Amino acid sequence: MNTIAERIYDFLKGFPPFNMLSREQLFAISKAVEVIYVEKDQTVFSINQSIESNFYVVKDGAIGLYSEENTLVDKCDEGDIFGLRALIRTGTYILDAKAIEESVLYSISSEILNEFITTNSDASKFLMQSFVSNVKPSDRNKTRTELELDGSLNLPELQSADYSKNPITCSLNSTIKEAASIMTEAHVGSIVIVENKKPVGIITDKDLRTKIATGKVDIQQTVEAIMSSPVKTFPENISVSEAQIAMLKNRITHLCITKDGTTNSELTGILSEHDIIVLRENNASSLVKEIKRSTAVDQLKNIRERTEDLLQRYLKQDIPIDFVARMVSAINNAITQKVIELSIDKMNKKPPVNFAWLAIGSQGREEQLLLTDQDNALVYEDVSKEKNETVKPYFLELSKHINKALSIVGFELCPAHMMGSNPKWCNSVSEWQAQFKSWITTPDQDNLMLCTIFFDYDYVYGDTKLVEKLSEHIFETIEHNSIFLSYLGRNALQNPPPLSFFRQFLVEDNGEHKDQFDIKARAMMPLVDAARLLILSHNIKSVNNTVNRYEKLIELEPENKDTYLFCIEAFKDLLRFRTEQGLANSDSGRFINLVDLSKSDRLKLKRSFKAVKAIQELIKMRFKLNQLM
Repeated sequence: MNTIAERIYDFLKGFPPFNMLSREQLFAISKAVEVIYVEKDQTVFSINQSIESNFYVVKDGAIGLYSEENTLVDKCDEGDIFGLRALIRTGTYILDAKAIEESVLYSISSEILNEFITTNSDASKFLMQSFVSNVKPSDRNKTRTELELDGSLNLPELQSADYSKNPITCSLNSTIKEAASIMTEAHVGSIVIVENKKPVGIITDKDLRTKIATGKVDIQQTVEAIMSSPVKTFPENISVSEAQIAMLKNRITHLCITKDGTTNSELTGILSEHDIIVLRENNASSLVKEIKRSTAVDQLKNIRERTEDLLQRYLKQDIPIDFVARMVSAINNAITQKVIELSIDKMNKKPPVNFAWLAIGSQGREEQLLLTDQDNALVYEDVSKEKNETVKPYFLELSKHINKALSIVGFELCPAHMMGSNPKWCNSVSEWQAQFKSWITTPDQDNLMLCTIFFDYDYVYGDTKLVEKLSEHIFETIEHNSIFLSYLGRNALQNPPPLSFFRQFLVEDNGEHKDQFDIKARAMMPLVDAARLLILSHNIKSVNNTVNRYEKLIELEPENKDTYLFCIEAFKDLLRFRTEQGLANSDSGRFINLVDLSKSDRLKLKRSFKAVKAIQELIKMRFKLNQLM
């Protein structure tokens, strides 16, 4: 008997994807594993080191993954896999792996990966989801995905992007005319400005049209006068999905590729939006490009309808729902930004002062996949009382144009009037600060309800500094009114796990949705409310997405990791389930006819309710709310 292999087998069988293999497969792997001991601060592999033909599983201890700036990117502990993404992509490592404490590692060769893991259907499906969502394999639910790996990453979104490896460049001393001539001769739409072979700026055709052709800048000036700087840089093995998200998030069409992914290393390529579109037609990037070119709201409506097709395609491919939500959210934001630009043009007058448009509620959390009603607000610069008499009416009129246009696109007007066109939700910075302070210091039921909506806001358009002022004020006010979190905790317990004493689903008793199950109020919102409460208690700003909040909580409270992972998986299941129901019934997916559910669907929903119970028990203990039982 091989006692060492038996011990390795007993350990690996507790973690995915190894627990998806047959006993024979896993034991064969266990016999081939190399056991490695590393001392504290010892390096396992380094940035720019050639990738080895093996990956690692942490048996004991902890391994830190660090960026070039020595920033801790991830911490891998018991059962976590690292080095696998690099192994499949090949090339060199882009992170340092170093022991945070004395550790024991299991080293597994690429031959073992190809022979036993990628050939196993369940294990390969699991790895696909792990790669696309950029989550550690030990944190994933083994039953979630049905994607195929077949030994390689075959979805375009997961492949390394095919970028131009001969970027056209010029120096900082070059004139704009010289740069334009170089672009023309090379038949390219962009040129990267380099200094010591490192990218410091970029000029595109758009810059030449908007800054030179209009006469705003003299063509004899140096390129520094019109270049965009700093540039957005990424490593050579950037995936298509990462490139799409980067372009959408930063509203840019070109990414600079460097040796280590930072501006401090040599430029090796340029990746354009066109490169992405060639790879996959009608993807999120191409839709956003169309949005930017749109000149009418009807065109935006057509694009948003096509987004539903993109959404359905992603769901059929079983792409992780958090990735899908980020893509759809980016499209929604791009549509809103274009709507605001068109609405400002309608006003025939530029905004009198700086302002910002906020998405609130589910869109503010990047969780609005379906065409539900609008939730938004507007904040503008503080002005004198006299000036406000003309400034506020301007922004109210602008908001009406924006809300009307969004309703034409497909986002219905909010029945509760939680929109920027409502004078209550169109305020100066000081007025918003006073509003938030009133809600926090007087936490009655109505004010708590407003907090749950307006605390989940996200910047969409305008002056980011105004939004930062609001966030700082909210956290300062909460810090001086700590009892507020207890009230918010009570509010988070208003919807207990939605099962009756007899383990039946709690459904609506009357009204239009009688006998239907409210998946939003009874299952999803308890998880949303809990994540918001807990992240506020840690004074963490700018983390609004529910999944991201729980991931941050895992980092802050590793002792509660299992509970938070349970909540993440439950929320993703519920979000996917609601989205599928909404697409099938052409509605918001909020109310579900239980008679239409399969037994499997019922069991999946009931499992999610256990996560609600677990997180609510944690809240009761944390904020001493057991008396509510």
